[in-house]
Amino acid sequence: MNSLILRTATKILVSLMLLFSIFIMLRGHNEPGGGFVGGLIASTAFGLYAVAYGPQAVRNAIYFDPRKIAMFGLGLGILAGIIGILAKGVFLTGTWTHLGGIAIGTPVLFDLGVYFVVVGAVMTLILAMEEEE
Repeated sequence: MNSLILRTATKILVSLMLLFSIFIMLRGHNEPGGGFVGGLIASTAFGLYAVAYGPQAVRNAIYFDPRKIAMFGLGLGILAGIIGILAKGVFLTGTWTHLGGIAIGTPVLFDLGVYFVVVGAVMTLILAMEEEE
């Protein structure tokens, strides 16, 4: 699509949507949101970018192949489960550590993994559909 209005609005909207997706991903452990919803918002941002600038521009912007992003996220999710096994003997058991007064736990690592899986999978679908045109 060759629309000046869409391209101008996309420059602003994509960055706001990506920031909002990170916010939703981080707050989702204790409130509504999480890795899945945050990943959908980020994928929507990249989908909008693909409509405005084309699929090759998105591939250049995300740098990595979307399938590799999904596999990285799957690895993070499995790592969160393995840490639970090593710490407490049960897969996906939450464990926490404190770094500078901030509690960081495996649920955040799992949510981050889900975020990357959703972004990678949805972006693979969106780019495949955009490139078919």
